[in-house]
Amino acid sequence: MITLDRRRFLETAAALSALGALRPRAAFAAGAPKKAVLISMLPKEPSYRDRFRMAVDAGFAGIEMRTVTDPREADEIREASASTGLRIHSVMNEGHWTFPLSSAEPEVVERGVTGMETSLRNAKRWGADAVLLVPAVVTPRISYQDAWTRSQKAIRERVLPLAQELKVVVAVEEVWNKFLLSPLEFARYVDDFASPWLKAYFDVGNIVFYGYPQDWIRTLGPRIAKVHLKDFQLDRANGRFSWKNLGDGDIDWGEVRKAFSDVGYDGWVTTEIEGGDAAYLKNVVARLDLFLAGQKPA
Repeated sequence: MITLDRRRFLETAAALSALGALRPRAAFAAGAPKKAVLISMLPKEPSYRDRFRMAVDAGFAGIEMRTVTDPREADEIREASASTGLRIHSVMNEGHWTFPLSSAEPEVVERGVTGMETSLRNAKRWGADAVLLVPAVVTPRISYQDAWTRSQKAIRERVLPLAQELKVVVAVEEVWNKFLLSPLEFARYVDDFASPWLKAYFDVGNIVFYGYPQDWIRTLGPRIAKVHLKDFQLDRANGRFSWKNLGDGDIDWGEVRKAFSDVGYDGWVTTEIEGGDAAYLKNVVARLDLFLAGQKPA
């Protein structure tokens, strides 16, 4: 049971008013971010319907799926969403590490584009409004400049036309790909496209090595289409790091929540952490509720 002293209550009153009561299965009031889970956090053995029902019972309103190439499986996923009420809000594209759009090899880029086409069509079929894309990967053979130029060309010429046709946003993410290493650079990369169909997918945990998420959020502002949430613990002295559940790492979640409020972000926030059983998922939602109320998840 959570108790609040008077001072803490007053500090969070505005957030609680916006959220309404903190009921695990209640939808948040208009203007509040919506809670979602990544498909990989759910057990793999049950049917999609049973997995989706587990997510709903835990208190999630949405889910982020991965690319699916089998039409029958894609139909099963759509039916699971319809029958449980769990909204598929985005699709995590598969293959962008193996077939990056920054490659100098046309056949690699071709397979990367094909993967995005499948992801975009998945999104359209499922009612999702965005596809996550790692836009480029810098390697010893792919320079930073080439990664920038090649990925923008492939996205602009080969990906965005279909995204616009289907009305699905391409949301690019910084994810330890040695690319887009500052919020100013990330903002410029998005702005270069001058398209409502190309936005940012911001991961709170991915940038802790070289920045502060609240700074990135305020810099990216309205460019942010989607958000991943995970905590991160960094032990610089001993050269160790680890991913953590929300509230168990080094991220200042109060500042992160304030930054999202400052930029008016009210979209989906998707947990991208270790999966678990029903009790574990309910605990994750409880931590999400605390974060959205402006408190430290615990």
